[in-house]
Amino acid sequence: MADFNTLRRPATTSGRAAAYDEGLRAYMNKVYGMMAGGMAVSAVIAWGFAEMAGGPGQWTDFGRMIYMSPVRWVIMFLPLLMVMGFGAALNRLSVQGATAVFYAFAAAMGASLSSIFLRYTDASIFTTFLATAGGFAGLSLYGYTTRRDLSGVGRFLVMGLIGLMIAMLVNLFVQSNAVAFAVSVIGVLIFAGLTAYDTQRIKNTYLELAGSGDDFLGKSAIMGALTLYLDFLNLFTFLLSFMGQREN
Repeated sequence: MADFNTLRRPATTSGRAAAYDEGLRAYMNKVYGMMAGGMAVSAVIAWGFAEMAGGPGQWTDFGRMIYMSPVRWVIMFLPLLMVMGFGAALNRLSVQGATAVFYAFAAAMGASLSSIFLRYTDASIFTTFLATAGGFAGLSLYGYTTRRDLSGVGRFLVMGLIGLMIAMLVNLFVQSNAVAFAVSVIGVLIFAGLTAYDTQRIKNTYLELAGSGDDFLGKSAIMGALTLYLDFLNLFTFLLSFMGQREN
């Protein structure tokens, strides 16, 4: 990534400068719009799967297949495989194809997360979502407007994320409530920081690619939407793990 401090708006006439700013706003609006669309798809799929499953004590055939058979492992790991494949195949896809894959990934992620509607009350899920949305908006706005270079912070957070993933893997075997709580708190802090960092990086990407053509910018916007989608989703799930009220 180019040094943030070296990025400057080109010396242009006021008309061209206005067009440049308009292009950046349109680019960021596309990123946020796709991210919001992906979240909506995930929410609808998650809620729909949970409703069709029935729940403990009243499982439907669909619920037993999704949550109590080997199919659950496919649903659990499919989003990870899709996001890895998406990054590798992006250059070969058209903008329309990449958009379709993004929304397919959002649907798969919704299916993977559907069990939260069986573990937590609807009210606590909604409250946590509102808290996440408010925090995300503020953090993303900071990343967009700040003049501070966040690249050093971003590298530190990525290293912290690797450590967090290792701790989560270890706790699958240890099953410690204290470790789980610590992971949730640290996860919130890491993804809060990544939200600001990633927003700044997405903005800088436009500054680097402006004039490169609609194809480059279109695919870049989709990757930006995917990045912020994952930041929001992880922030939400970590918050829910200690803010959510369990179903009786």
